[in-house]
Amino acid sequence: MQQIYLDNAATTPLREEVIERMHEALGTCYGNPSSTHAFGRTAKTGIEQARKTIARELNAQPGEIIFTSGGTEADNMILRCAVRDLGVETLITSRVEHHAVLHTAECLLREYGIRLEYVPLTAEGNPDMEALEALLSADTSKKLVSLMHVNNEIGNLVDMDALGALCRRHEALLHSDSVQSIGHFRWDVQRTPVDFLTAAAHKFHGPKGVGFAYVRKNTGLKPLIVGGAQERGFRAGTEAYHNIVGLETAFTTAYEHLEEERRYIEGLKRHFVEGLKKAVPGVVFNGLSADMERSTYTLVNVRLPFDASKSQMLLFHLDLKGIACSRGSACQSGSDAGSHVLAEILDGEALKQPSLRFSFSKYNTLEELDYVIGVLGEFSKS
Repeated sequence: MQQIYLDNAATTPLREEVIERMHEALGTCYGNPSSTHAFGRTAKTGIEQARKTIARELNAQPGEIIFTSGGTEADNMILRCAVRDLGVETLITSRVEHHAVLHTAECLLREYGIRLEYVPLTAEGNPDMEALEALLSADTSKKLVSLMHVNNEIGNLVDMDALGALCRRHEALLHSDSVQSIGHFRWDVQRTPVDFLTAAAHKFHGPKGVGFAYVRKNTGLKPLIVGGAQERGFRAGTEAYHNIVGLETAFTTAYEHLEEERRYIEGLKRHFVEGLKKAVPGVVFNGLSADMERSTYTLVNVRLPFDASKSQMLLFHLDLKGIACSRGSACQSGSDAGSHVLAEILDGEALKQPSLRFSFSKYNTLEELDYVIGVLGEFSKS
C-alpha cells in the first residue's frame, strides 16, 4: 500500500540537510550557550549566527529575533506582553485565527478586562478591511490588531502591506501569526509595517519544538518567561542549540530554493484542483483555496458532495488507502466541534458535507496526487 502524506500544513518532514546539521550539533556541540568556556562559546556563536541569518532574510535586526519553542508560545508571548506592558486596551482579531491567538485573546479578556473585537469576514473568509477601519476609528483606546497572513485551514491570503498601512494610519500595533507563511513567502519588515511576527520551524521542514518571534525594536515588550538572561534577556531558559541550528538550516534552505519549489508546488496544486473537478462532480473548494493568486500555493480545502453516512467513513477510508490529510488544524484533533473556520463561512447544509484539507510539499509527486484523486473518485461512486 502506498503511503502518501498530504498534511504538510500540520507539520512537514525534515529536510535531509536539517537532519545532518542537527545530528552534528547533538554529537559535537553540547556546551551550555550561557557558559563562558570554549564549549559554551561555540554554542552561543552558533545561536547568534542563526539569529543573524534569520534577521538578514527578513530585513530585520538580529536583536529583533527571539527564539521560542514554536508559534504558539510566540503568539502567547506577544499578545500577553502587549496588554501587560504596552497598555493595549483593545485587541482586534478575527474568528478564523489559529486557536493560539483566539484562546489567548479570550484569556486576556477575562484576566485584564480588555475590549475584544472580531473583524467581520467577507463571504470568502477574509477580514473585511472597511469593517476593520471602522473598528480602528471607533475610539482612542490603544489597539493591537492580530490577523494571520495565511489562514491555516482554507489558505486565504491577507494583504499585509495594506493591513500594515491601515494600522499605521490609526497608530495601532500589528501582530501576524505568520506560521503558515514564513518559509513559503518572502518578508521584508522594513517594507511591510508589522510590529510582531511568529514562526515555527516544523512548518518549513525544520524540527518541532522551536520557532521564533520577530519583535520590532523599541516596542517596550518585557519578558514573559523569567529566570535567566538568555535570548538577550527576553526569554529565560537554556537554548536548545540543536533545534535552533536545525531551524536555521531549514530556514536558509527554504529561501534558497523558494522560487523553484514554489513553482513545483503550485503545479501540484493546480493539478490536484483540476483533477478533483473532473473526478468528483459537485466538488467545492472552501474559501479562496482554489484561487492561485489569493490563497497560498501550499494547500487546498475541499468540500465533497457526500451524504452523512458516507462522510463518516471518508477519513477512515483514506487512511486505509494510505492517504494522510486532515479535517482542519491538527491542533483540533480529537475534538468533535469541527472546524471553527468553516463554521464562520459556511451555512448549515454545507457544513454537513465533509471538508478536507490537503496540503503539499516538495516531497509530493503528481503520481501521488493522481492516486488520491482516483481514490476520491471511486469513493464518490460507491
